[in-house]
Amino acid sequence: MNFDTNTLLIVVGALVALLILFALLKGRKNSADGVAPAGEEGRAITDEGAAAARDVAGEILGVDCNLDIPAADGPPDNLQTMKGVGPKLASQLNEAGITRFDQLAGLSSAELGMLDAKMGAFQGRLERDRVQEQARFLARGDRDGYQAIFGKLGGGA
Repeated sequence: MNFDTNTLLIVVGALVALLILFALLKGRKNSADGVAPAGEEGRAITDEGAAAARDVAGEILGVDCNLDIPAADGPPDNLQTMKGVGPKLASQLNEAGITRFDQLAGLSSAELGMLDAKMGAFQGRLERDRVQEQARFLARGDRDGYQAIFGKLGGGA
């Protein structure tokens, strides 16, 4: 069999990639299905691969592709006040670092998209239920404006 230089480079590259993948899998403490161990959400190999791809894409495009939620400034708000936000979605927002209306209201559309991608079964709800728009009214204390558009406040407001 006659190998040219390109074929040889491809074969060597594939072998190196397989060795790296094997080393990563062997060094992991989680199961072979790529699921993160309890208490280490976001640490599965697939999550790390996605984060690495975002970082590389961000470097190529010259933008920051990581979701950086600003720290909450004050006590947490009752996120369930917003229409479409129940206990489970509120809990997921809290786990992502969102505890206040002003944090949600201040996200850029790209950041909101990245946050939405982390919402699992609730993906798409932030946009569909106009959660950021609701948060903007509530962050500035405009309950009358909120109720004019979205109706009565929910969740024990």
